[in-house]
Parts: sequence; C-alpha cells; structure tokens
Amino acid sequence: MPSHKILKIATSSGSLRHQLSEALGLSEILSQVLINRGISTTQEAERFLNANSAHLLDPFLFTDMRKALSRIKQAGQDKEKVMVFGDYDVDGITALVLLKNTLEKMGIEALHYLPHRIKEGYGLNKNILKRILKSRVKLLITVDCGISNHEEIEELKRHHIDVIITDHHESPTETLPCALSILNPKIKTSGYPFRDLAGVGVAYKLSQALSDSLLTEDLDLVSLGTIADSVPLTGENRIIAKEGLRQLSQTKREGLRALIENAGISGRKFTSTFVSFILGPRINASGRMDTPETSLHLLMSQTQEEAQRYAKVIEGHNRQRQRIENRMLDEAQDLIDKEINFKEHKIIVIAKEDWHQGVLGIVASKLADRFYRPAIVISLDERLCKGSARSIKNFHLFQALVECREFLNSFGGHSSAAGLVITKDSIEDFKRSINELARQRLSIEDLLPSLDIDMELALSDLDEATVSGFDRLEPFGTGNPEPLFFSRNLRRKSEPQVLSRETLKFWVTDGMATYQAIGFGMGPLKDSLLEAESFDLVYTARIDSWAGETSVLLEIKDIFFK
Repeated sequence: MPSHKILKIATSSGSLRHQLSEALGLSEILSQVLINRGISTTQEAERFLNANSAHLLDPFLFTDMRKALSRIKQAGQDKEKVMVFGDYDVDGITALVLLKNTLEKMGIEALHYLPHRIKEGYGLNKNILKRILKSRVKLLITVDCGISNHEEIEELKRHHIDVIITDHHESPTETLPCALSILNPKIKTSGYPFRDLAGVGVAYKLSQALSDSLLTEDLDLVSLGTIADSVPLTGENRIIAKEGLRQLSQTKREGLRALIENAGISGRKFTSTFVSFILGPRINASGRMDTPETSLHLLMSQTQEEAQRYAKVIEGHNRQRQRIENRMLDEAQDLIDKEINFKEHKIIVIAKEDWHQGVLGIVASKLADRFYRPAIVISLDERLCKGSARSIKNFHLFQALVECREFLNSFGGHSSAAGLVITKDSIEDFKRSINELARQRLSIEDLLPSLDIDMELALSDLDEATVSGFDRLEPFGTGNPEPLFFSRNLRRKSEPQVLSRETLKFWVTDGMATYQAIGFGMGPLKDSLLEAESFDLVYTARIDSWAGETSVLLEIKDIFFK
C-alpha cells in the first residue's frame, strides 16, 4: 500500500553539521536538525538551544510604545476611566487578563469588554460602540484586535476617546486606523524586528514597558495564548513558549491549576501539545458555546473554590463543543461529497443553515487537514452569514480575501486563518472568485500533503543519548516541528498488535538495531505490514520510560510498503 505523502528530505550540510557538533558537543543528527531550522552559525545554535528570558526583545523597539506608555500613565494620574477591549479566543482572553492585571498593579482600575462570539462577533462594531460610550471611558486599549476597525475608532475619536491598538493581525489596507498609538508587529511602521508575536505577546510587551520588568511570572499566560494561537514558535515566541511552559507547570494562578487538574495532566511534563490540544480548547470552549467571560473569570479566580467552579463549567462546555463538532464534520463531509468537484475546486467553500458559529474554525481546520486544501466553512443566515477559513502551507489566505473583498462585508486574519462575514447572495460569486485565484496560485504539488524529513538514517544511527538530545529543541510547534526521520529497507521483528483506537505496535529492525514502533490510528495497516518483506518508515524518535527502564521509541508518521 503506497503512501500518498510526498517526502521532502532536507539537504545534508556535512561541513556545517560537523562544525556545530564539534563546537557545541552535539550529535551530528541534532546538528543537522538545527541547520534545517535555519541555524547557520555556532552562535545562532547556542542561542536557540539556550533561549531564555534574558534574550527577550526591548518593548521600546515598537515605534509607538512611548506614546502608549505616556497616555496610559496620564490616565492613571488623572484617574480617567480606562477599558481593555479583547477577543473571545485564548489569545485575546489571556492578553486581556495580563494587561488588566498590569494596569491594576499601577493603580488603574480598568473596565473590560469581551464581545460575545455569536451575538456580537469579532472586534469593535456599532452596537459595542454604544456600550463603550455609555461607560464614559476616556481611553480604550484593544488586545488581539483593532487593526481593521477604522470607522469605529474614528467614531470614538469624535467622542474624545483615545484608542491604543495592540494587535497582531494583518491590516487589510495600507491606511491605518486613526488610533493614538498602534502596537502591531505586522504593520510596516511598527519598528519591531519580530513580526510573529501573538496578540498576547504584544500585550506582554506593553505590560513589560508599563511595569519596567520582564514579568517572567506572567509567561504562563503569555505562553498559553501564544501556543494556542498557532503562531510560529521561533524567535521571541520560542523564548515565550519555553520559559512559559516552565512557569505553567508551577503556576500560582488558581484558575490554571484548576483547569490543569480537571484535564488530568497535573504533575506531568508540560509541552506545547498539552496547550494546543488540552488547555487551549477548554479555554476556547466557553466562548464557543456560551460566553468567554467564563474563561476570563477562571483565569482571574482568587480562590480554589471559585476556580474549581468555573473549571467544571468549562469542562461541560468542552464536551458540548465536541458533540457539535462531530455532527458538523459529518454534515460537512456530506456537503463536500455532493457539491465539491476536486478537479475544479482547489478551495473548499461550503455553507449550511444552523451550523454553530462557535465551531466553524475547528471544522474548517479539520477539513483543511483531511483534504489538504484551504477550507472555508460558512453558517447561513437570511441576513449576514459568518464564516471561518483555514489554509495550507502555500496559499496566503488573508491576501486572497483582500483580492475577493468585493464579495465580503468584512474579514480579518492572517496567512493561515481568517474569519469573514458575507451575504447569502454573494457566496456563489465568492466561491467562484477565490477558486479562480487558487487555480492561478496552487499547483498540483501544492495540494499534495508532504512530510519534511530532517534526515535519512539507519536505525543503528540512533541511540538513547542521541534521542535524549532532541529534548533541547523543545518546545515543538509551528515553525519548529519535532524532528522527522526516514529509514529504508526495514523489517518486522515481531507480530504487529492493534491496540485501542487503532494503535499499531510492533518491533522493527534494520539488521543492526531493533526498536519498538507505534503508529496511532494505523491499525488498518496491519495486514499490509504482515505481507511486506520490507518497508520504509517515516518517524519521530523519543525516549520511552516504563517501570524505571528507558528505551528508544519510534512514533510512525508514514509507512511505505515495497
């Protein structure tokens, strides 16, 4: 049974690999992985491996930082009303909690506003403006939003309300909103050298400037929002994630402790996977199913009892989200079977009544993974329909929406994820237009899933010491994936077993070394494995600990049968 994935094996860099290995005492394999991550000097490798909070960038590199700082301090001195306006996802909620806490430590009692995902939607709008005006605030600070809200910020200015934008989304136009200060690393005039901060990362830089401190104790929140938002874990984000996971494992926040306990991961080594697949979805669940205020209250809980109460509500929301998600995925598959012709449609655009708006993004993401092409999922409404979009590696989603903007009422996002609002009558024209763009820009190869292989190895090239060294590359995530290897002409050394959830397990050998291999969801390949005389394997390698013993374990990502 041949694999459908394309293997892209990194070019070997013998001399540089040997240089890094000799200078830093690394294995040749680890050195090659570093080179594959863009490392080209010993100094860069050392900085990557030993990334810590001392390497964080100066927040005053933002061109508008001093303006923001001065205005906030003035608000504190004059006892003005200040409001922090956020977004309903993990990134926005953690950013709001962080900045609100920072302001309160300065003696500024900040109001806050988190819009309801379904009733109000993303960002500022006219109805929300009415509520802001009624609150009589003099300064509004946005977190994880604001860069697209030209008209709304103009309206606030007319009412003598200053606005400081902290955001990380792409600006849909060259012209920027008329805010007093804009902190967004993706705008050309930001002055900030690292453009991939999450929304909470930008709020963190403002909080650092306000407190004149590194705020390392707050990196639990910053890493949570950063990892959950799937921004690249490179550069400054790598430091935030690495230091933040350490803080998260020993967090003093009652809300996070309750969330971790209820998720059943207390006492475990914290990884980015825990944030991406366990903690992040739970914090998002309250905003998807009900109100994001539940997660906000959780993160701001002062007592164990209060935190446990909110954590249990969130667990219920997460189970509800899973049920709705599974139903919508089934319905989406039915629509794709009926409406999508993959020869014509390089982008999946589907729409249906009664689809829960809180789950559109998850469904779009899973469809993009399943079919390896961009997916746009829209919940139909007689007035304005809301949609969520997810992309693949070689298609800049936000730019495509800019070019199709004549069909959209509003949109926002970045290269790999976006949200949009569209009228029912415009969906077919939009579908046709964005697919025409995709036909011009996506080749057949772009639509075939690929695996980026760090190195082709013999199994005998691996040992426990080498594999243990891979821990120094953590945390893994977007932009810094777990090392992936390829070995040819392997043979089974045991009868394959199929465990729960179609997990395939067996021993494999190249004649020199023998290791246990495990493939999640690969149970159906058992018969092919039994019939094959030899096969090639794509895998990650890690150390497995059991009953005090350690050994190398291969986690299979693909099998090529002869």
